[in-house]
Amino acid sequence: MTEGANGALLLDVEELEAGYDDVQILWGISLKVKAGTMTTLVGANGAGKTTTLRAITGAIRPMGGRVTFGGEDVTRLSTHAKAARGLVLVPEGRQLYPDMTVEENLEMGAYAARARKRYDDHLEKVYALFPRLKERRRQRAGTFSGGEQQMLAIARGLMSDPRILIIDELSLGLAPVVVQQLVVTLKSLKEEGTTILLVEQNVHLALALSDYTYVIAEGHSFTEGPSSEVAAKPEVRQAYLGL
Repeated sequence: MTEGANGALLLDVEELEAGYDDVQILWGISLKVKAGTMTTLVGANGAGKTTTLRAITGAIRPMGGRVTFGGEDVTRLSTHAKAARGLVLVPEGRQLYPDMTVEENLEMGAYAARARKRYDDHLEKVYALFPRLKERRRQRAGTFSGGEQQMLAIARGLMSDPRILIIDELSLGLAPVVVQQLVVTLKSLKEEGTTILLVEQNVHLALALSDYTYVIAEGHSFTEGPSSEVAAKPEVRQAYLGL
């Protein structure tokens, strides 16, 4: 689940423009993610964060700009083609198969050839990360709490053998104690070399977790920098942290 030497540029998004039908949402969004780091994308509700992730991962086709992944131009590739290369999204709302068991959902995450080769290793890994999933591996996903479903969604993403794991709204709708458990998991993954791009409504949490932060506003790039520096910027503190 790691990708090469830490610090090498893995994902490069340049001047991305995207939207839905004739309504443009993104206007020239650019961001870079280096291998082995945790990068976060923050902004107010409606700023275009999820649209950015959907355009990067292929759920919608960009209107302009370029997405380069591992040195390859993947801008026009489908979601499945990108996932097969290791560009993996854990979507907002989790989008599990509620009538399938935990293990069946995990199997769905390992559909790509690169993931099937290491299925047993990945299964052992996610059960070590989330012992509760192993205990309930025969239980239907739809009977789980929100926190358990988020654990399963992350585990399913890890089963895809990601070169980068993109997580849309980690903490949305979850109790603080569950969020803290997930934070510990993300820190563990990062320490092991997993590259993570995180969209998170809790800006305090996002800035504390990540190495580098991009802030977008109304579909435009607003500011960026090391997370500690972004957190100290007066305009960010006022607009997003309420300070």
